[in-house]
Amino acid sequence: MPKAPRAVVLLGSQRFDPSLGAAVSDLRVEGRFALITAGWQEREDEDEELAEHLGGNTVNLKLHARAEQIFRADPELHAAHRERQTLLRHRQDFYRIRLEHELEAERVIRGRQAPAAILEQETQASIESIRALDGWHLAQCALVHEEFESKWRLGERPSVARHRREIAALLEDCAAVAITGGHVATLANRLAMFDIGELVGGKVVFAWTGGAIAISERIVLFHEQPPQGPGASEILESGLGLVPGVVVMPQAEERLLLDAKDRVQMTARRFEPDLCLALPARSRVTGMPRFGSVCEDRVWRVPKPTRVSTVARRRASLT
Repeated sequence: MPKAPRAVVLLGSQRFDPSLGAAVSDLRVEGRFALITAGWQEREDEDEELAEHLGGNTVNLKLHARAEQIFRADPELHAAHRERQTLLRHRQDFYRIRLEHELEAERVIRGRQAPAAILEQETQASIESIRALDGWHLAQCALVHEEFESKWRLGERPSVARHRREIAALLEDCAAVAITGGHVATLANRLAMFDIGELVGGKVVFAWTGGAIAISERIVLFHEQPPQGPGASEILESGLGLVPGVVVMPQAEERLLLDAKDRVQMTARRFEPDLCLALPARSRVTGMPRFGSVCEDRVWRVPKPTRVSTVARRRASLT
């Protein structure tokens, strides 16, 4: 059983009003920070402001650059990786087509006039249908990853193994890890490639925006009011799994129609029993493993005062 992180801290966006330093101080984290900025892709080494915010005692793991080095050194693996990503994109496209129809059916049914009991039954049937589609898509993505890992055994390929050893050595001297946002799919891919889930055991993990999404169990992409028109929440694939039982929704004040009660409630019901956790600016939620096991429940602690809002029909165990 891999060792769990000492704590996982989910933060609101750090772009305009950073609160990471206050969180580090409140948790009394001392020592070097490992930075994961792979979601920024080619700009991942532009971490000066983040490093300064943390007092300068940082090291950037450069996961995106390491992956590019691996692909240059191992063309066969690179080709296989591209093929896998193409397959996943096809899966996502077909899932999105079906999901749009399921969500539209739920919306139409929810707006119909009928006795309350019948309307609730039909609404629940719609939600269960959406859940089934979400689950089927996750399972198909998992099969793609399992087949890839079974065939290519990343940990045994010299190019990947060397970088994993280097990253493990760097993390030995770090007390905490900070995972930024950016391109969620790229970030999640690099986290998995270098087995970061196991390497952060025993450390405090701070994550925000795309980083917070990538370390959750299910990567949910959401934007209900994008510039191109109406949007929908869709599952990309499984995440790192450091945050069990929570669907992370950063920048919810910009991406969700929080005043639309019916839509908020439907989103919460769709992802039950997980808690949909909205993380607006300046918010912070800390997860503490109870017994050092990644499989145990976590206690979510919300400091007071807080601006954390939860999008859920039920209440979580917040202490």
